[in-house]
Amino acid sequence: MAEVLILYYSRHGATAEMAQMIARGVEEVTGASARLRTVPEVSTLCEATEDTIPESGSPYVSEDDMRECDGLILGSPTRFGNMAAPMKYFLDTTSQLWMSGALIDKPAAVFTSTSSLHGGQESTLLSMMLPLLHHGMILLGIPYSETTLLHTSSGGTPYGASHLAGSDSKLPLTDEEKRICKTQGRRMAETILRLQRSH
Repeated sequence: MAEVLILYYSRHGATAEMAQMIARGVEEVTGASARLRTVPEVSTLCEATEDTIPESGSPYVSEDDMRECDGLILGSPTRFGNMAAPMKYFLDTTSQLWMSGALIDKPAAVFTSTSSLHGGQESTLLSMMLPLLHHGMILLGIPYSETTLLHTSSGGTPYGASHLAGSDSKLPLTDEEKRICKTQGRRMAETILRLQRSH
């Protein structure tokens, strides 16, 4: 069985919806399952302590979730062309995984949501790739064999799935964005299964 960890932070719900669509793509592949996890908020004033279980949505991620996954898909809304602070804060705590080499050679991918079309989708995706490269992961993009990338007028990049949420963060995922999310999930699951068969 290929288990894909879909780890995301979502403030207004769009990134969480993308995570659900990516999970659908993963689970369209026989022999693959998706595990959805999120990260807690952080405070700008001082370190905040969240309950161990969120009030709603996906459970918080644990080190075991990271260690046990066969592949990782990381998602965050854009904050000034970069990943959101809660995701960065969590990634900064993964040094034990880095020291043990737990993520080396596991496939990884990224996705994001922005308020404006040119609000930093690609730079945010690239920023999320950096710690994954340090962990020795194998990065997967979305190839142009997914022809929706050639026609989308909303989100969607070869670096990873993306969504245009609008200035009020209320625009729904378009059909193109949903399709690209599912493609990303399927590609991750299929890649893991191919790697498993080759060993």
